[in-house]
Amino acid sequence: MNKKILGYILISAVSFCLGWFFSSEKKYDTGYGLSESEVDKKITQSEEKGFFLKNFQGLAFDADSLTAAASKSRKKNTIPTSSVGTTTSDSFSSVVTIDETGAIGSSSSSRWWVNSGGRFVVNNNVGKTLFGNLSSNDLWYKEYLSSNPVDTDNGLHPQNIFRLVEREYWKNYTQQVYFNISKINVSASPNRNASNGVLLFNRYQSGDNLYYVGVRVDGAAVIKKKLNGIYYTMAYTKIFNGTYNQNTNENLIPLNSWIGVKSEVKDLSNGDVSIKLFVDNQRSGTWTEVLSTIDSPGLFGPSVVSSQGYAGIRTDFMDVAFDDYLIKAI
Repeated sequence: MNKKILGYILISAVSFCLGWFFSSEKKYDTGYGLSESEVDKKITQSEEKGFFLKNFQGLAFDADSLTAAASKSRKKNTIPTSSVGTTTSDSFSSVVTIDETGAIGSSSSSRWWVNSGGRFVVNNNVGKTLFGNLSSNDLWYKEYLSSNPVDTDNGLHPQNIFRLVEREYWKNYTQQVYFNISKINVSASPNRNASNGVLLFNRYQSGDNLYYVGVRVDGAAVIKKKLNGIYYTMAYTKIFNGTYNQNTNENLIPLNSWIGVKSEVKDLSNGDVSIKLFVDNQRSGTWTEVLSTIDSPGLFGPSVVSSQGYAGIRTDFMDVAFDDYLIKAI
């Protein structure tokens, strides 16, 4: 066979293979053609990689955490100052502003620590993230403009990465809160995606080890675990109607409506951990179990999250109010 023809055939074959490979990768990354469960597995390891709380330990953030990092003023640290909780509630009836601090022990509140998001504002019988655009004169505008402009729209919306920690330790308990989303901040950040939502975190040991449950902007309810820095989807189901699209239909959770989320985490006699998620739609007073799962060693990673830890609330890329927070041991 003519060498020139043979060379042309080889080049064409290689080009075809490379084209197929990259088009297949693109198809998988966007989720087209995948089942809902397959898409969520991909989200677990890519879209949501590290997208949670900053670590308590050490002098710097986790390398894989979503942070407003690098400047010394943004470094998070804590000395365990918490007691074991029995029952704690907050109807947000006082008028108070809690600013983000670098350590749990330096929070101005004995109940809450603003780990990320700039500020938690309590007035008119509700607690709130920051709402709307921050003034360019605001301390947190300047701080986030410098340290994390990508996820906060150049400092305008620190609430895009809101993380609120309840300051007691908890092991076997229920935790609940009602939330009302006023606005979705359609940020250009690559971290704005289907995995965003309103979530409760449970048995928080560090930025790498915890359980969390809640509802997502893609209309799903989810129970997840992060163990040694790796996320595991433990349970997932669609509960809100519609088809999510990051650019044209970026949120399926009803706006301007009070919705309750409730988690239950408890040890079983054999050492497994039971985790349940309940939702109270329209604040009817009726909790409906929407998801449950059992965590066993080897099922979702090599071990369960067995130790007591912190609880709290996470929200992503939204202006949101809260009411009637309650956590109690069981």
